[in-house]
Amino acid sequence: MKRAKSTSILWVALTFITLNCTSTKENEWVNLFNGKDLEGWIPKITGYPTGENYGETFRVEDGLLTVSYENYYRFDNRFGHLFYEKPFSNYLLRVEYRFVGEQVEGGAAWALRNSGVMLHSQDPYTMQEQQDFPISLEAQFLGGLGEGPRPTGNLCTPGTHVEMDGQLIENHCINANAPTFDGDQWVTMDILVREDKEIAHIINGDTIIRYQNPTIGGSMVANFLPEAKPDGQPLKSGYIALQSESHPIQFRKVMIKELEN
Repeated sequence: MKRAKSTSILWVALTFITLNCTSTKENEWVNLFNGKDLEGWIPKITGYPTGENYGETFRVEDGLLTVSYENYYRFDNRFGHLFYEKPFSNYLLRVEYRFVGEQVEGGAAWALRNSGVMLHSQDPYTMQEQQDFPISLEAQFLGGLGEGPRPTGNLCTPGTHVEMDGQLIENHCINANAPTFDGDQWVTMDILVREDKEIAHIINGDTIIRYQNPTIGGSMVANFLPEAKPDGQPLKSGYIALQSESHPIQFRKVMIKELEN
């Protein structure tokens, strides 16, 4: 699949300034996860109404936001997403995550050590009970399998399209120019979002993928309300959601810095 890497000196400078700017109130970090409970977060699991946290899939353990399947017999395509309660448009998001444990029985092979964070997502209350994924952009988290390269930070597009270098990209997933993280080590990913103008995934200060002009369109999302998918509409804002795709994962930080237009 197509790989993307920033080569613009201006873009690198802008990223550096944004990552390090804390001089005004507007640029202060805010913790979306309080380390104690799921206050401010809304679960949506396939097969259940918005707000029902089937099997306590999403929980807090030892101060970590945890995706757990200990109350599942089988996964049975119960794809889950934990939405923060308000939408955002211009921001820098920081997520620290690690994969733990074993994949639950019935999870797909592609979902092994696989999760992500959804950006510019549709409102969780507009999702049907049987809808599998929200219409959104996914910054994908992949854990290494000890079998060679498996880069994290890829882009996947359920019900959406993007442009890269002025070209429309209709592939569902686009690989990032990113490292592989084996084992249960913590990984920090920053995501810079400028409405529909520019979105970048950043690891260790390096921009591993960037894209522009996200719009609603395409497939890879099922059982949605037709009115929730107006194809061709630009995506300039939306909700942030953490994924549950059958492999346990933990988050110790979910932070946001809202930026000026």
